[in-house]
Amino acid sequence: MEENKKLVTILVPAYNEQDVLNMLYDRLKNIMDNLTNYDFEVLLVNDGSKDDTLKIMKNLRAVDSRICYLNLSRNYGKETAMIAGLDYAKGDCVIIIDADLQDPPELIPDMLKFWEEGYDDVYAKRKSRKGESVLKKFTSKMYYKVLQSVTNIEIQKDTGDFRLLDRRCVEALKSIRESQRYTKGLFSWIGYNKKEILFDRDPRAAGNTKWNYGKLINLSIDGLTSFTTAPLRLSAFIGILVSLAGFIYMLAIIFKTIFNGIDVPGYSSTMVVILFLGGIQLIFLGVIGEYLGRTFNESKGRPIYFVDRYNDEKETNEKLNK
Repeated sequence: MEENKKLVTILVPAYNEQDVLNMLYDRLKNIMDNLTNYDFEVLLVNDGSKDDTLKIMKNLRAVDSRICYLNLSRNYGKETAMIAGLDYAKGDCVIIIDADLQDPPELIPDMLKFWEEGYDDVYAKRKSRKGESVLKKFTSKMYYKVLQSVTNIEIQKDTGDFRLLDRRCVEALKSIRESQRYTKGLFSWIGYNKKEILFDRDPRAAGNTKWNYGKLINLSIDGLTSFTTAPLRLSAFIGILVSLAGFIYMLAIIFKTIFNGIDVPGYSSTMVVILFLGGIQLIFLGVIGEYLGRTFNESKGRPIYFVDRYNDEKETNEKLNK
């Protein structure tokens, strides 16, 4: 590697992506071969895949020394796979891209151009989202609208993980060792000089999406609980309103009894009030439980992940939590 060349790491988290890895490599190879003024490493992170993803990674490394692979000890999820990749990335900048080719690698030269102009975080913003349902687009739009309204940082809309990060951004993210990570929010939280690139997102090149609505809901909850205490405040506010309404209703019953005598209350209305208040209490206990659960998980101090091997060597996990 020549001293005057900057090293660019292309980080690719992958889980059961055997159908697309070779296609991804072909497109990345074409870009890397054309950008001769940079040195490249492609860091493929295998997040506990159950298909031939790891085997394909090893085959790619055998034919191209620029390919590196990191095999995690089990499936930890994409958020953890990304921080594991950042821990092992050696580049002066890191470009995060999904393996499914929905994010076009052909944007990499433009990202590098803006990086050379002084931008620290060059992120790709979607103009359109092909292959996604109307419901998914609508719920995504509403979620980010709600999240932005309750946080004090600017949340990037219609963006994913496809971005270039300068080394100082990488080091900032590496210093945050939360076990329940919401990286999309962390990109905004760390700040630095940002630049957007607009693009049209393609459908998956092959294979099936790993994100179902259950996982998306969990990620959404992580986003809300990681960057705002608004749900707790809302719980307290609604609790005050319900208590005030109950107090007013109690006064009404007292005055009604004084002026009209004792009135036998109806069973149905009593049950409705009990069930309503009980439901409200259970919801608020659930909200408190989410925050308490996060605190409990973080207090354990467990390593975020374990690595089985980096390239052809078994790992002893000495990098963890440094």
